[in-house]
Amino acid sequence: MSTPTKITQAEIELQAAAFRRLQQHLMQDRTDVQNIDMMNLAGFCRNCLSRWYQEAADERGIEMGKEQARELFYGMTMDDWKANYQTDAKPETQEAFKVAFEENVGKG
Repeated sequence: MSTPTKITQAEIELQAAAFRRLQQHLMQDRTDVQNIDMMNLAGFCRNCLSRWYQEAADERGIEMGKEQARELFYGMTMDDWKANYQTDAKPETQEAFKVAFEENVGKG
């Protein structure tokens, strides 16, 4: 069994910067990309990222609810995001989402 490598402060800062850039890309640069399409293609979406943010907070004893994590990640409420950017998905896209969600999130 290999010994875990200690992450340096520089690595933490680089990872945080990369995360912030990913967040900017998804929340500002590519608002046209739908969550359902991301989930179907990549197995995660903006909601997953906000959930991972919430889980990281919980692991560190920081109390954070799902809606609070989403608002922190999205920079607005989910209702505002949906009103501004979400489009209707085709039935075949919705069916593909059921499979992708179960494979990637439903494993629980």
